[in-house]
This record gives sequence, C-alpha cells and structure tokens, in this order.
Amino acid sequence: MNNGYSVKDINQAEEGEKLIKWVTNWMPVMDGLYEKFKVTGAFKGKKVALCIHLEAKTAYLALTIKKLGAEVWVTSSNPLSTKNEVAAALAKNGVHVYAKHGATHEEYNCFLEEILKNKMDVTVDDGGDICEFLHKSPTYGENIKGICEETTTGVKRLKELNSEGKLIYPAIAVNDAKSKHLFDNRYGTGQSTWTAITHLTNMNVAGKVVVVAGYGWVGKGVAARADGMGAEVVVTEIDPWKALEARMDGHRVMKMEDAAPLGDYFVTTTGCSGIIKMEHINKMKHGAFLANAGHFDFEIDVPSLRANAVSSSCVRNEIDEYILKNGNKVYLLAQGGIINIAGGLGHPADIMDMSFSVQLGCLHYFLSHEDLKAGLYNVPEEIDRLVAEEKLRIAGITIDK
Repeated sequence: MNNGYSVKDINQAEEGEKLIKWVTNWMPVMDGLYEKFKVTGAFKGKKVALCIHLEAKTAYLALTIKKLGAEVWVTSSNPLSTKNEVAAALAKNGVHVYAKHGATHEEYNCFLEEILKNKMDVTVDDGGDICEFLHKSPTYGENIKGICEETTTGVKRLKELNSEGKLIYPAIAVNDAKSKHLFDNRYGTGQSTWTAITHLTNMNVAGKVVVVAGYGWVGKGVAARADGMGAEVVVTEIDPWKALEARMDGHRVMKMEDAAPLGDYFVTTTGCSGIIKMEHINKMKHGAFLANAGHFDFEIDVPSLRANAVSSSCVRNEIDEYILKNGNKVYLLAQGGIINIAGGLGHPADIMDMSFSVQLGCLHYFLSHEDLKAGLYNVPEEIDRLVAEEKLRIAGITIDK
C-alpha cells in the first residue's frame, strides 16, 4: 500500500486515462457547474471522500472536484464494480485511491477506513457504507459537514436512521432529485443493464420472456428497454400500486414462483435481499439467465445456488454455469453483482453527467452552508433545476416559461 493510494497495478494508468478522456467529451453539464463553482472557492483546501462505483465517469467527478481545489480520496462502493485501470489513472493524477476489483470484505473495510481517517469535510456515498462507518466510528466524522447519498438503497438506509433519530450528520438524498432518479435510474440503468447482458451472453432478447423483479424507477427502465427489444415482460412486485402500474404499462404481473418457469432472463431491481430464492431457481427452464441490477449482491440467493448445484464452472467472461439436480443449467451473470457495472461499463456518460452534476452541486451546497443541523435533506430545488436547465440548454431545447 503506497502512502497515497492502493490499487491493483499502477502501470494500468494509461489505459484508464483513455477511458476517462473519452467520457469527458460527453459530460458538459458538469463542466458548466465547474465554471460556476470555481469562482466561489468553496472547495479550496477541503477534504472530499467518494465511496462510489469506481469507473470512468466517477473518475471525472473526482478529478473535477480536485480541479476545484479540494484534496480527494476515493474508494469503491462495490468491489465487483471497480475498474482497476481507472483506479490506477486516478492515483497517477494525484487522487488518493484505495480500491481494487474483487477486494475481500476485510480489504473493503480497510479501504473505507483509509479514506475516512483523514477527517473529511464532505463525502459522496453510494449505498450508505460511508454513513454506516461514520456512525460506528464517529471520531472519524468530526469535521463532516455533510453526506451526499447517490442511490436508492442508501437513501432507504438514511431514512431509517433519520426516522429513528439516529442520523448524526446532515445528509442529502441525491437519489431523490428529479435530475437523478428520473433519468439515471430509469434510462441509465435500463440501457446499461441490457448492454451488459447482451454483451456478456451474445444472445438475442427479442421473442424471449424477461422477468423483472421490482417496478421502481430501475425496474421501469429495465422493463421498458426489454419491451423495446421485442421481449415479453413479466413483472413481480410486493407493492399493489406499482403492480397496477406495471400492468397498465402493458406487462404481465405475477408472483416470482409463477414467473420462475416462464423466464428466459431474470433481472432483480429491488435493493432487497432474497428476491430470487433456490426454490425459484429449481423451477427455472434450462438455459435461464440470472442478473441483478440492484446495488448489493444479495437479491439472488447465490450462496444457496452454489451449495445446491451439482456442479458449477465459469463458461464465459462473467458467466457462471450451474447444473441443477434436475439436470437443467442456469447461468449467473457477474456473480450476482450489479450487472451494468460488474459486467459492463455502467451508465452512459451523458446520463451520469446529470447525476454527478447534482452531486457536485450538493457538495458545493454543504461547503457553502456549514451550519446545517443533522438530518436528511432534499436536494435544493435551485440545484435540481439548474442541472435540468443546463442539460436543455446544451441540447438546444427551449421551453415555455
């Protein structure tokens, strides 16, 4: 472990820099916010930590924050989503990076501690692990002015803490911004999930049955893209209103136990554990593909699959074949990790441009309002609107006032 970073191989930096350079062409909204924020000087001399899926778009966010004058520490919110070449590129460019693809649970926690022991001013969290760490070790959070939470799962964890009166830091639910969840969760995840699945499997989607577990914004995006590719979509839900919405959007709705024998592709999108159980997998047809588009890797019961399968083997990059006791084969993609990043390149750059612009705006808000009390805050309306209006301006679209 270097004093300033810990990555798999620093010699991969050149490859990572090419990936970062590519996405910079498609993130003009964040460039616009950079021009606004550099005038205020709010970031100068501050310490910023990011625990987020570590790939090229994230790297550009980190480098933009650094360019604004902050010292930046980065780790990954999911070891399976870490791109080693991108981590190396960040390290080479002066960002403190502690991450590697496939890190163990112990290494993951060590990396978290490594970035947070430096007493951050503000943080970007993706899934709530920074928040959890700081609540268990509050001495590390003595200087924290705010936590910006990126994803649905993390916001759920923040809401639980806040409702119980246990949230001891100011936090912004970035995921709940219109400029984030309406576009990132729906269009970003919808496209990147199927890009990853089709790339890994080299299989056709048209004419197949796709079972989507959950009909939140992510589920809507995954279902819409599958429908657009010619698949028949089945949705499973526990929420009666979302189930009705899925039906009115033209999809079949049923229990997972009834959908299990029908599906060719299964995609979980809920953020909850135990969505696809072994009892469901045993009912699946020969050749079914299992993928998870949620933040954590517990939506598919992979431990039970490993324990109950007759045999397993890696048959293709990020595809594991499991032979069941009934002789059928099922294929697990990206080890049950978040498919669009663990098995692909993540969201399109022009989608993440909006999400990370909201993040940048919220970080600036915390650094400009240092007297905020502990609690959960919505993204300020002026930041959310600024991002949407900037996106429209760049696209050459004008709207009525």
